[in-house]
Amino acid sequence: MQKNPYPGKFIVLEGLDGSGQTTQASILAAALQKAGREVVITKEPTLESEAGKHIRNVLDKKEVLDSLELQRLFAQDRKEHLEKTIVPALQKGVWVVCDRYVFSSLAFGSVAGARPQDLIVLQNDFLLPDVTFLLGVKPAVCVQRIRKRGKPFTLFEEEQKMEKIWQAYETLPKKFQHIHVIDGQQPIEEVAKTIWQIISQP
Repeated sequence: MQKNPYPGKFIVLEGLDGSGQTTQASILAAALQKAGREVVITKEPTLESEAGKHIRNVLDKKEVLDSLELQRLFAQDRKEHLEKTIVPALQKGVWVVCDRYVFSSLAFGSVAGARPQDLIVLQNDFLLPDVTFLLGVKPAVCVQRIRKRGKPFTLFEEEQKMEKIWQAYETLPKKFQHIHVIDGQQPIEEVAKTIWQIISQP
């Protein structure tokens, strides 16, 4: 992966399903706007590309694909996402806050048996975020949070799978720069405060 060469900052929120990354992405984007930054908030997988729509069907258990094929779809969706949304914003100096990105593929993709080296190869041509926040929440807590939504559980929303996904996530800060692991079991306001303190550093 290559470093971001553009004037805008690229910020990513990562974590298990139910870890609160979507909530924190929204809070961070609002805080940046309040501070005078122009911000685009986005997420992956998208629903704009054909690959993204296909991914949604797999996650909702309407289709079945092996792990590597699913990650190839994520990579295609990500390529279009970068070309159409992320890079054009960064080129203009806009800050991009993205809910999930490359590190989701590396963590989730490993669960069904895809080889780590194959997953990394799929991400080679993508931008490395300027900063990534990885929200640490115990899988059992994530399952409780998901259950409260009252919606059907998706493909990866099982505690045993989440344990393996988190184990994969925990290896990433040793392999990539600028990944901050945050205690996501704190109150929402405390998590947001910690994220903001890091973002505000010169």
